Amino acid sequence: MSAQGSDVILDRMMALHPKIIDLTLDRVWRLLEALGNPQHSLPPVIHIAGTNGKGSTQAMIRAGLEADGNLVHAYTSPHLARFHERITLAGQVISEDMLSDILDECYVANKGEPITYFEITTVAAILAFSRVRADYSLLEVGLGGRLDATNVIDKPAVTVITPVSIDHQQFLGETLPEIAGEKAGIIKRQVPCVVGPQMDDALDVIENVAGKIGAPLQAYAQHWHVFEERGRLVFQDERGLVDLPLPALLGAHQIQNAGAALAVLRHLDVAEHALKGAMTDASWPARMQRLKSGPLVDAAGPAELWLDGGHNPAAAVAMAQTLQSLPKRPTYLICGMLNTKDVAGFMSPLRGVADALYSVSIPAETATLSADETAKAASDAGLKASPSESVLSAIREIVSHTPDARIMICGSLYLAGSVLRENG
Repeated sequence: MSAQGSDVILDRMMALHPKIIDLTLDRVWRLLEALGNPQHSLPPVIHIAGTNGKGSTQAMIRAGLEADGNLVHAYTSPHLARFHERITLAGQVISEDMLSDILDECYVANKGEPITYFEITTVAAILAFSRVRADYSLLEVGLGGRLDATNVIDKPAVTVITPVSIDHQQFLGETLPEIAGEKAGIIKRQVPCVVGPQMDDALDVIENVAGKIGAPLQAYAQHWHVFEERGRLVFQDERGLVDLPLPALLGAHQIQNAGAALAVLRHLDVAEHALKGAMTDASWPARMQRLKSGPLVDAAGPAELWLDGGHNPAAAVAMAQTLQSLPKRPTYLICGMLNTKDVAGFMSPLRGVADALYSVSIPAETATLSADETAKAASDAGLKASPSESVLSAIREIVSHTPDARIMICGSLYLAGSVLRENG
């Protein structure tokens, strides 16, 4: 099949439902049944929900499992540069030929019935997982949990809920307890659930759901603890204490994500050397990622160029803390955001962290805020801000007056994907 085969099929899939998001599982169950219920033939599943930290936690779990000699499937969303990134089969990104074949099979089996893009592509990932041998499957929730297309596994090996905060209110509810209830929808009877740090209102809901269906919890600060001490990560649970290197993923918030990953790995009885691998071998693009080469890096010259796809207030707090922990350097933001996000909430934690912000529209995204709108939101939050035509234009403007700047491109995973494609 041609190199454009998967792109053509994905474009067709976009037209199968008038909405991008329409939370229900009926269409997913229908298509899985038509395909012979491949969800029943997966290697043991680790199912991960939460507002922030899902991808990083999954990356560390995967690194630990692979360090222990396991073959691991992984499903994540959205992709950054290419759709193929969403589906990893036994440690390798899915090939174009297999992706095209799997997508085409799902499209034909769907028989033109309404189904969202995320639903049918999630079914495609599950179908691919069922056909390649592996030891574990990692499934990252797309949105919420209870009605997410990934929530079709009867008996996962373990579920994980990373920190829950306010996001996607138009789909998940206006309050933290409502949102936590949706995330807790992945909890299954008698299946252990590892719970990362939570606000009290969210934890109450998660504990209540788990208690009603008899799911044992492994909750942060109750059943496991994690902290940094003298440049090392210390993890402790009922089995004892483990001293490890700090996570390769930058940011103080990664300590807690690492703790959740380690709690999962301890439950799965991986060898102790694999716990070190979880810390040192994990990688996750567009999460405090230092760009080292490419056209945009060349344009930045001696300036540092960083990329982060966080897009809600909690992510902005984590990014601000990480920037403040780095060696002091003039810091500038290049920011583009979607109009569905809490822009004011994202900007507020960055006040005082950056010397100035340059706003951009996200290329090819219909839901993007204009550069002018983002600049106004930043100014209203107390940041010095001005619009720019593009990321490249903003980089050139910054280095023209501050050659030794630290430049953070941020605000959206869609902007991050655009940057990674442009940077080669």
